[in-house]
Amino acid sequence: MNPAILVFVSQLDDAAAIVGAMQGFRVCQVAEPAGYMNTLINSRCALVVVDTRHPRWRSFVTTPKSSAATRRIPVFAVSDDDVARAEATLAGADIALSWSELEKDGRSLIADFARLPSQASLQRLACQCAEELPDLALAGLREFNSGNYYEQHDLFEALWVQTEGPVRDLYRAILQVGVAYYHINRGNARGALKMLQRSVQWLHVLPDTCQGIDVAQLRRDSYAVRAALERVGTAGLDQFDLSTLKPLRRAPPERAEPE
Repeated sequence: MNPAILVFVSQLDDAAAIVGAMQGFRVCQVAEPAGYMNTLINSRCALVVVDTRHPRWRSFVTTPKSSAATRRIPVFAVSDDDVARAEATLAGADIALSWSELEKDGRSLIADFARLPSQASLQRLACQCAEELPDLALAGLREFNSGNYYEQHDLFEALWVQTEGPVRDLYRAILQVGVAYYHINRGNARGALKMLQRSVQWLHVLPDTCQGIDVAQLRRDSYAVRAALERVGTAGLDQFDLSTLKPLRRAPPERAEPE
């Protein structure tokens, strides 16, 4: 599935010009701020386009830039008003352009700005994921599964620093999930939620199995923890079920095809 480009309009359902410029992408229209951050995080958003005719357009521009989980997502602001475009730039929009410019140059601008992994990067990731889990990662996995989330962070961070290539995202995702679990054990629900939100952008690009780690299960487990945190709220960790914090799992070995 292609990443979604989130299009924001006011009371008008007139996104046709934007949709036409974004062929090849799944387009998600959002008109209300409720759930906006979760939509950005969960949809594998590659680009945000904000229609400044929306009465709350400024918050739609600034919100993605306020969180480490979403600040890398490019934001386009579209307006035929010179003042609004200037304000959008000051608010943090990466590009502010008119509707005619979007219609004319949208395809090339999207190709330049949309946050998508290159084919070369995906191929290298597949090769690196087929390798054995490094010794530092094995040690980090043992610490993670023993509930020593602070110690796992140091091991996976050291490995992340010394590793080149996209497989670094595996180590970064694991350590951020582990830090979130550490915050939960220390009663810091807000810090835990922020770390889980940040981890999604790395978990999204990884295959279901990488260096023997069951990434698909880690996604499900960490997303379940995030949903549980959102249900109890930042002041309700006394109601949080710690059994929700699952260990890292190794993927089962692939069975050889019968001859």
